[in-house]
Amino acid sequence: MGAKTWMLVYSTSSAREALAAKPELDRQATIAVLATLFPGEKLELIEDGSLTFTSPPNSEIYAGCFRGVSVVAAKEFGGDYPSKLPAAFIDAGKGGLLHLHAMHSVVDWFAYAIWSRGELQRSLSVAPDSGILEDIGEKLPFEVPFWEGEHPVSDCEDEAEAYPLPFHPLELGEAALSEFFGYQLEGEQTNTMIDSDSIPLMRFKRQRAWWKVWK
Repeated sequence: MGAKTWMLVYSTSSAREALAAKPELDRQATIAVLATLFPGEKLELIEDGSLTFTSPPNSEIYAGCFRGVSVVAAKEFGGDYPSKLPAAFIDAGKGGLLHLHAMHSVVDWFAYAIWSRGELQRSLSVAPDSGILEDIGEKLPFEVPFWEGEHPVSDCEDEAEAYPLPFHPLELGEAALSEFFGYQLEGEQTNTMIDSDSIPLMRFKRQRAWWKVWK
């Protein structure tokens, strides 16, 4: 698996349904949202990307505002503890739902979190080397089969027995993409899933180092 993400998705109701409607990108709203989330940071517009790529380098931000849903991808959202997301990002979603989705194939790490009107509902962060870094709130239905051992690591029998988790974190990460947003980056896909390449995102080059934003 080579999939990587670090993104926030703001929505007024179901992000999956909003994206499935093939909404039109609102470029002015996207610029306005970024001005709110990253105040004082100078951003230079570059060529568009798409929802397929939501793991920008430190020097870039990807974002898109649509009817009922907004996607923002930046390196800040790839922390080990989703519940520690800076308050400014959470406050921006107090009018509805906020999802954080992050995974990194190099270390087989996956994390996600959900806030409803600014209140944390669920946060999980897990990797084979680190174990369960964070597990807050009740497991959601799509998670349960993974925790109950229905999706074991099965590259080979010995690895399945030795693997420190009952599932591969990236497989759970793909299941979360499907559950919340209606698409996957890797793995088996159905004809009901969204083509993530069809959802455009604006790309911006950051003129300041990302770690200075919150100083």
